[in-house]
Amino acid sequence: MLLAAGCMVGPHYRGAGAPTAPEWLDAADPRLRSDAPADPRWWTAFGDPVLTRLVDDARARNPTLESAGLRVVQALARRGIAIGNLYPQQQEATAAYTHTIFSLNTPTLASAGSLAGGSRALDNWQLGFDTAWEVDLWGRFRRGIEASDADLLASLATYDDVLVSLEAQIASTYIQERVLEARLAIAHDNVVTQRDSLDIAQVRFEAGGTSDLDVQQALTLLRDTQATIPALEAQRRQATDLLSALVGLPPQQIGSLVGDPGRVPDPPATVAVGIPADLIARRPDVRAAERAAAAQSARIGVAFADLLPRVDLVGTVGLSADDAARLLEGRSFTASAGPQVEWPVLNYGRIINNVRLQDATFQQLLADFTATVLRAQQEVEDALAGYLNGLVQVGRLEDSVVAASRAVDLSMIQYRQGAADYTRVLNSQQQLLREADLLAQTRGGVAQSVVSLYRALGGGWEVRNGQDLIHPETVRTMRARTWYGSILADDRPAKDIDEAQHGTEGSRFWKWRFWWPRW
Repeated sequence: MLLAAGCMVGPHYRGAGAPTAPEWLDAADPRLRSDAPADPRWWTAFGDPVLTRLVDDARARNPTLESAGLRVVQALARRGIAIGNLYPQQQEATAAYTHTIFSLNTPTLASAGSLAGGSRALDNWQLGFDTAWEVDLWGRFRRGIEASDADLLASLATYDDVLVSLEAQIASTYIQERVLEARLAIAHDNVVTQRDSLDIAQVRFEAGGTSDLDVQQALTLLRDTQATIPALEAQRRQATDLLSALVGLPPQQIGSLVGDPGRVPDPPATVAVGIPADLIARRPDVRAAERAAAAQSARIGVAFADLLPRVDLVGTVGLSADDAARLLEGRSFTASAGPQVEWPVLNYGRIINNVRLQDATFQQLLADFTATVLRAQQEVEDALAGYLNGLVQVGRLEDSVVAASRAVDLSMIQYRQGAADYTRVLNSQQQLLREADLLAQTRGGVAQSVVSLYRALGGGWEVRNGQDLIHPETVRTMRARTWYGSILADDRPAKDIDEAQHGTEGSRFWKWRFWWPRW
């Protein structure tokens, strides 16, 4: 039986594979660095201290991130339950007293007359300890622990994915905030310019130098530009509210959250992107998908073990007497022990179909893993295209804005001198507003592409190493309510969980088993 306990039915998980490109399509571009992985604190590349502060605040207070950390604690507890199945599954200490009165109309008692001593009553005092232990002959419980190991690592990868998404959303919303500030400034500047043009048209009309058409055209353009301001203010307010929620605060005034208006963050001149194969190790959602497949592989073995006989070792020791005074005498000792075999031979149809279900689910998760890897590469390539082509577009729009600004000045000079009608002024001012607004949006788009690129590369989760997954105040609240032992210990669990997954498949069970008491 001990030799059989070394067996583990079901497939041994050997890792999932997925197609990856040897290099990025734009790997030759000098603005991309393939010789280095993404910077773990990539948001600092923008050189904006406000953005850095917002990311740090969000990591400390965001409730969605803390919820993901609590799911890691849940996975630790579930793993403890799985480990407990290796030990006797039933351990009960019993103590009982019964007083029974028998009927004299029962045939046996009626023929005997009465119980010993002439009494119809019987007392029974018992103390005992019962135990039952199912021997893990086929590795059903060990496969369960293997699945729990993978589930734990998947929950940590999910936490990392939430963290990376949070950092990216903070950066994206902050950039949107600064873009809206820039667009508002452009709109206000154009309002001033267009109001001056309206005054000039009004003066020329009153002097008889032009018709009322120029005045009405100037007024139309001014009111149209002014009408864009409330919409931009509303979008800015919404961006601020979203930032407040992401950092775990109720809606704040813009000044108290991001300070005075500032420029759109400049994207870095170069970006470290590594190689496509790095995504499998770096992207949290890829790691979570791979660990989900590993857990499901182990569940095939759990289901397959149900086809085989189970052996339970059952035992009872105790004391039994009809008088409390004699309960502790040696003659009151009672014991029983022996094996018990269970084999659900009549349920094979149901069990086999369960094995098929677990195997098909495993194959589906392998397909999901491949899809996740392919999607990750697509997201990186999309972000790279936006970043590289956006930089070219920004350069050309800067030239366009300079030319449009010069055209406005020249048209106004010609209009004052009567060498051009107001249509030329109107067209040049509309063009300047359009080009300046497009430039501000494109600058923000390039910065957003950098954020999307780092999000697609899976950068940013490394900052949680050495940090608590749960806020200390939450830990104190939970400990005051429930005894958690060392599961909520202050020994930086996330890093240890990371290190645990680098063991070989064959040694992982024992490595994790002895690592467990720390929790």
